[in-house]
Amino acid sequence: MTGEPFTEFVLAHGHRLHRTAVLLTRDPHAAHDLLQESLLKAWRAWGRVTDNPEAYVRTILLREFLTARRRRWHGEVPTETLPETAPEHGLDTAAELDLARAVGDLPAQQRAVVVLRYFHDLTVADTARTMGISEGTVKSHHSRALAALRISEHLDDDVVSEGREQR
Repeated sequence: MTGEPFTEFVLAHGHRLHRTAVLLTRDPHAAHDLLQESLLKAWRAWGRVTDNPEAYVRTILLREFLTARRRRWHGEVPTETLPETAPEHGLDTAAELDLARAVGDLPAQQRAVVVLRYFHDLTVADTARTMGISEGTVKSHHSRALAALRISEHLDDDVVSEGREQR
């Protein structure tokens, strides 16, 4: 057992996990639902979590995202009118929003690799273990994702330069 009660874990790590879900789903509302489903599954197994509970919940989150993408119905109900306000993405700059849009255009597996490798700073081996795929597949998705990002319509030289200057 981690020694950390579940509520304290959620308070300490919930924001980071929610941001991961937003990066994966491209929709703050879908991200909230995804995180809730993942936390429910983690809560049920909390007594068995021994090491690194954040990685454990992140793996649940990722697998829920990838399996939900394969299901036919996503729970969406079409409406004639859209909400009046745009959803809050929680991104600080225009460059971050452009990058989020570019990453959001990637296929789900590639997007998951990019989020795990760059947002969570996981190694290839850790990413493979989290996603349940081989290291070679991670490298392949990573390579294809970077190639797609290089030619993304959302990213141009000014945005890339601005991002480098802010570091």
